[in-house]
Amino acid sequence: MATMADVARSAGVSVATVSHVLNGTRPVLPRTRQAVLDAMDELGYTPNTLARSLVTSRTRSIGLAVSAISNPYFTEILQGVEAGALEHGYSLLIADPHDDPVHERKVVQLLHERRVDGMIVAPSPDPRELLAYLGRHKVPTVLLDRVVDTPADDSTVFDQVCADSAEPMTRLVTHLAEHGHRRIGLVAGLPGLSTTSERLTGYRDGLTAAGLGYDERLVVHGDSESSAAERATNALLSFATPPTALVTANNAMTIGALRALRDHGLSVPDDIALCCFDDFAWADLFSPRLTAIAQPSRDIGAQAVRVLLDRLASPDGPARTVRLACTFVHRTSCGCAEEPGRSGRPGRSARREKSTGSGGTAKPSTPDSPEQPLTSVKGTVS
Repeated sequence: MATMADVARSAGVSVATVSHVLNGTRPVLPRTRQAVLDAMDELGYTPNTLARSLVTSRTRSIGLAVSAISNPYFTEILQGVEAGALEHGYSLLIADPHDDPVHERKVVQLLHERRVDGMIVAPSPDPRELLAYLGRHKVPTVLLDRVVDTPADDSTVFDQVCADSAEPMTRLVTHLAEHGHRRIGLVAGLPGLSTTSERLTGYRDGLTAAGLGYDERLVVHGDSESSAAERATNALLSFATPPTALVTANNAMTIGALRALRDHGLSVPDDIALCCFDDFAWADLFSPRLTAIAQPSRDIGAQAVRVLLDRLASPDGPARTVRLACTFVHRTSCGCAEEPGRSGRPGRSARREKSTGSGGTAKPSTPDSPEQPLTSVKGTVS
């Protein structure tokens, strides 16, 4: 088995230089670094990661705690985290907290006991125990997708990476209002999550922008999963005057809502228009194709890794929150006509209902381009 000394002889450098290349402990000229890497490859040298961790006090591993099994949205984020970690020479240890505060606390402790260098965590609706543990043990951590309020005292604050939620939701609501809809229902996510509250804020802002009043009866919680969203949508459809348009606040809830609409024999968009937060791989395969907000899932994961590595390099730097822009993906479930050249049955105009609020007549819809960035504040730090 090749040793570090063998690599040094083959590359024509000192053993110390090989160590610097492996551990990143000192800058090495690019041509020298490449010579070392070529020698390692030629000799089949495999670094002893355990020995390196004893020397550097680093394991070059990252703990990731996200509900990837129960929430398919996190699967793409996981792919972004994995790609970012591998790019920088880090391995990944993954745990699923199932959005349960007690289980979350346990799996994070287990990851910490594996001596990961830092963690990336999508917090549950009640992350108090989680944050207390991470703060008490001074674990370098990036909170993912769901943000937490900055404490008023001097307690620990964390770096955070997420997508915009409020403005994109406002865009969906105003788009439906432009089609003449006055009763727009919302299937909201799990209470307690920042994404749920932000998208509810965006929904209300959209109603206000369209001159429509807020009716709390048109907001139901699908708890961010399919079966609960199906029940919630059934509740909306049971009203004497049901909504004529529906917005779902994540991809799992979109599936549940579609089941409920099917069971009620309703056609989208002829009987009820539908827009959804979260685009997903098969959204373009439905008939009609689903108008959606696409989150930059993989970019969120990769950015979280970069922010964590920055934190490891500068442990005492100020905490930052990075928000990435979403994209409006314009298809036909909202009631817009099929684009020229696209296959499929064109969507007819949405059914209109007279306003019972102060909004008056909505403006006619103006077709948007299929995919439009919603904001220019990509990567802003707050």
